[in-house]
Amino acid sequence: MYEMVKGANTGLAVLSEDAESVRVGLSWSSEEGDGDADVSVLLLGDGGKVRGDADFLFYNNPVAADGTVQLLGKTPTDSGSEDRISLDLHTMAPDVERVVVAASRYDDARFGDLNGLRLTVADRTGEDLLGFSIEDASTESAFVFGEFYRRGGEWKFRAVGQGYETGLAGLATDFGIDVDDAEPGAEPEPGVEAGPGVDTDADAAVGAGEPESVVAPVAPSGEGALAPIAAGPSAVIPAQVAGESAAPAEPGKEEPVAPPPVRRPRTAKKKVTIPKVTKKSLAENESWRPARLFPVPSLKNDRERETRATSVLLSVMTQVPEFGRRLTAPFGAPVGRMETFTEVPLRHGDTPKRPDGVIRVERAGKLWTALVETKTNGNALRTQQVQDYMDIAARRGYEAVITLCNDVALEGSPLVDVRVDGRRKHKVVLWHLSWAEVAHQAQMLIRHEGVGNAAHAWLLQELLHYLQHENSGCHGFQNMGPAWVPVRKSIDDETLCQGDPRAVDVVESWERLVRQVCLRLGGELGQKVLPVRRVRRASDPHAQRAALADLLCHEGRLSAELRIEGTPGILALAADLRTGKLRTSMDVPAPDHGSPLISTKRLIRQLADAPADLHVQTLVGGGAEGPRGTLERLRPEPADLLPKGEARSDVEITGFRLSLFKGMGNTRGNAESSFIRSVDDAVDRFCASVVAPLERRPTRRSQPERQESEPVPAAR
Repeated sequence: MYEMVKGANTGLAVLSEDAESVRVGLSWSSEEGDGDADVSVLLLGDGGKVRGDADFLFYNNPVAADGTVQLLGKTPTDSGSEDRISLDLHTMAPDVERVVVAASRYDDARFGDLNGLRLTVADRTGEDLLGFSIEDASTESAFVFGEFYRRGGEWKFRAVGQGYETGLAGLATDFGIDVDDAEPGAEPEPGVEAGPGVDTDADAAVGAGEPESVVAPVAPSGEGALAPIAAGPSAVIPAQVAGESAAPAEPGKEEPVAPPPVRRPRTAKKKVTIPKVTKKSLAENESWRPARLFPVPSLKNDRERETRATSVLLSVMTQVPEFGRRLTAPFGAPVGRMETFTEVPLRHGDTPKRPDGVIRVERAGKLWTALVETKTNGNALRTQQVQDYMDIAARRGYEAVITLCNDVALEGSPLVDVRVDGRRKHKVVLWHLSWAEVAHQAQMLIRHEGVGNAAHAWLLQELLHYLQHENSGCHGFQNMGPAWVPVRKSIDDETLCQGDPRAVDVVESWERLVRQVCLRLGGELGQKVLPVRRVRRASDPHAQRAALADLLCHEGRLSAELRIEGTPGILALAADLRTGKLRTSMDVPAPDHGSPLISTKRLIRQLADAPADLHVQTLVGGGAEGPRGTLERLRPEPADLLPKGEARSDVEITGFRLSLFKGMGNTRGNAESSFIRSVDDAVDRFCASVVAPLERRPTRRSQPERQESEPVPAAR
């Protein structure tokens, strides 16, 4: 990888022959584990300005209209998470001269509070081309990491590293975007354009391009209410609504009509999601089963499960474009017309091979092709089979081979090892997808983010029902591996020694389980859920796992931290293999206002429906431990959480630690008594009974929730 310094530039073609499409990664970390930022991309024309508001790509507008830019979101890595961006430079519009990659923080957060600010660029094959680290961040709330620019018909990259103390608003203004700093939900004044991110109904007809009736805009009516102010596109807005005093019309003179307010192109389309409350069934009793689009009970053997699952998934990807793009964009697929096929015979030596599926995407007369190999019911991928498909893809000029199974791939620990012939000019990339990730993306679309129409939402709902059925075999990671039982027995006998390779296998299985918990929980909550890594970035993943394995041998404990967007703290998960107990906990910051007694009483009221065995501990300044007790004992006496003694008034309460304990399963597999099932149950119970009731209130570390009506993150 070519390491760059601030101000340096390089040509992409010099670094790789496959740099027409690149993947940009932005990463950072924090000692607290809760640092976050928003990625944005700006497409600049001649003069260094955007051509229009649509050239501003951010979390409310993640895909460019022509598909050349896609914000792929956060992806877990061995050292935390990475925000990834897909750029198709080859098909970028000719009048786009520069592509600026930036990030911004909201509220009062600054980039100086983050560590390891870094940008990486990888080519179409996934090979890292260059890296750029920013080490001088301080009070900036927005940063331009770098930019791609044309020079002599060639794309080059420049390491910029320029910060803005004025946030994304100041950055965007420099590039020709007018930022609307109005409060979220406020009505724009007549003649004032609505900023990017404002979801207006007038924009729905223009942005969506569908022949549906336009819902009337709304304006304040009464106290805090919203009422319709127009019955159609041609309705007139009264002067009173615009905040102007109504002047009496002169006799015989027609009253002038105020022009309608100018609206900017919307950056978030209206979507269709599955309603939370389903309609009451018309069945006479519970024994009646509804007809399913994808029936599952008849599945009997592994081969039938694999064939059915592959066909069902690829078919839905074709029919629901949002879902197909969501799954294939991280693998370098362009935005275009997609077709999928199953059981395609491809010649390979004397015997033809039949991959489980083929995905083809057409864009601008070019084809992107990936072969798909599927496994269900916990069956392992076969190395030779995947190797054959890699060779076929290389010989035919295909771009990728995608493996799909219940297992979760880890960086530095691939599920299959394949050989890559370096003499071939055409490179093929091997990607992996887990069934848990497929279910996660379906959940996010139909329950939280939405899709284009009701038929697409229903298709995804049927797919999700199929994946979650016990007969489908698409249940994700469900086996801790053959080393699990021997390691647990060795911990009980105190015979497990540091350096034992079985401990490393258990650590890898634990990491796979944690990532699957993040996918499942994120799909249910509709929030980003990512594992927290408190280690230096770019460190060797094998060395990290070896260190964690030694810690397991010494302490007999596995631990992880999950950051759930929108919650007041980090969810900590610990499995003590010596005592057989699972602990889920979260540190909740204390409010900035109110006395300590008021804070404790408020917390106890918020946890009125929490389990009686919930442990509550007071956190005090200086890292000292405060009083603790179960919720059952503290409910009648909240004052027991206050520090005792003469110096009680001088002690600062910084927060509270909430913990639940649960016995963990003994078996490694997918039985009711399994360890994996007990981890899922413990996390679900803690989130439902403890995290959910906590009201979001101003704290020392809390961040404001994003709203769809906000113009840009800088207005937060």
